[in-house]
Amino acid sequence: MPDSSIRYRITHRTHYRYSDSVAVCQNQLRMQPSTRPGVTCHHSGIAISPEPMTVTEHTDYFGNCVYSFAIETLHKELTAVATSEVTVDPPSSISVDGAINWNTIIGHPGAIRQSRSGRYVDEFCFDSPRVQKESKYADYAQISFTEGRGIVEATLDLTKRIHHDFRYDTCATEVNTPTADAFALRAGVCQDFAHIQIACLRSIGLPARYVSGYLRTIPPPGEERKIGADESHAWISVYCGPELDWIDFDPTNACQCTTDHIPICIGRDYGDVSPMRGVILGGGQTSLKVSVDVEPIQGLG
Repeated sequence: MPDSSIRYRITHRTHYRYSDSVAVCQNQLRMQPSTRPGVTCHHSGIAISPEPMTVTEHTDYFGNCVYSFAIETLHKELTAVATSEVTVDPPSSISVDGAINWNTIIGHPGAIRQSRSGRYVDEFCFDSPRVQKESKYADYAQISFTEGRGIVEATLDLTKRIHHDFRYDTCATEVNTPTADAFALRAGVCQDFAHIQIACLRSIGLPARYVSGYLRTIPPPGEERKIGADESHAWISVYCGPELDWIDFDPTNACQCTTDHIPICIGRDYGDVSPMRGVILGGGQTSLKVSVDVEPIQGLG
């Protein structure tokens, strides 16, 4: 696991093409990172074409940067380019055996624990629009979360089991597939695997949240890094007590997250962190092209 921080330059390009003209569009983007424990945003910006009539920016309830814009001129293409530079710190070096017992972290009614960021921890124990607690998730989780096991060891075991038991299949689900359906199919993509793991953790009383971001890809030996070939990604974060705070795990890749994982937004589930959402008037049929470039600038340490 990398033991030094890495600074990245990120470019996320989204391009829509419409068969008919769009008269009006209103959109929200969540593509800009925020400074949080473990990640520092040095600067970020968004460029929109055609030029918006109005632009506003605010920070949402979860601390995410939200860029809103409206275009009220006829257009048949829309391009949004988000650029940023961030430094990602390595996760805590505490050993798996040194983490506290998972039973001591279970939420309870009236709990008002706060994380290092000042946010309330236990709000991530509850149901959310896309993730509902159920006994089937608790039963699946309990195989990993045996009595007396450390929180990191148990969560990593669950992470690896989801990777093993569920098939990565881009055709099995779509963006609005319910978590219960993906769980029954035993298939899906990173969004589904994150929702499933969050459902498992919350169903046994543990605070868990959804993380959207980017995964740095490393080309095979002898090949150059391809610009635009990196990926948007999703994983989970579980509260591991006051000493460790939140630790991120990636069920798609069966690992604890490292400096290859670049967090952008956090929320209860995908609905809180969708990179781009909005409404249009007109447009006909739509085609979408997305490219992401994650370029390491330097290692620090």
